[in-house]
Amino acid sequence: MGWLSRAVIWPRSPNGWPPYSRVFAPDLPGFGRSERPLQALDVAGLSDALSNWMGEVGLERAALVGNSMGCQVIADLAVRYPARVARAVLQGPTMDPKGRSVSRQVGRFLLDVPREPLSLIPIELLDYLSAGTRQAWHTFRYALEDRIEEKLPYMRVPTLVVRGSRDPIVPQRWAKEATRLLPMGQLSVISGAAHTANYGWAAEFARVTQKFLDEGNRPPLGERP
Repeated sequence: MGWLSRAVIWPRSPNGWPPYSRVFAPDLPGFGRSERPLQALDVAGLSDALSNWMGEVGLERAALVGNSMGCQVIADLAVRYPARVARAVLQGPTMDPKGRSVSRQVGRFLLDVPREPLSLIPIELLDYLSAGTRQAWHTFRYALEDRIEEKLPYMRVPTLVVRGSRDPIVPQRWAKEATRLLPMGQLSVISGAAHTANYGWAAEFARVTQKFLDEGNRPPLGERP
């Protein structure tokens, strides 16, 4: 399986200061510029592929950040490959159990579109076109079938749930429930953000994510100078 990944520094180091982290942004199989599998992969298949990719690039363990269905892939990975995940950020995690139907998800998506930056529309359109209608539809169906709420209690790592305050796809009720299900969950709400807070409200999303990741780098209280 041919994968495309980009290694970047996030956030970019200002004024020559040392960078915070090295970040990899992989394209999952069938999306972006990665090769398309013979059949669309379900959530478990995508997490298998992600684990294999991490092994190929030498990432034994990492902090993982995902948006929307990417959160489902991370949750599956954390449960089935726990050694791979040090910390997790679930931004706009799907699927809300009370919205697990095609009609409800389509309705919520249509509510979300006018709340997102206009520049996101051509990006999403190109993503769907490159994936193809058949692959996009099957992947959506797999996302609906995946029960993330049954996996969250088994994510034994510090996990930050991030929600945009104007996100109709992930209501506040579900964000709170997801956080409660996590053994080490935290919730952060970005004011004014819609579903893709990582795109339209990138600076604030980077701030809350960096703060959360920094917590993992602090020594225990008894070991601090």
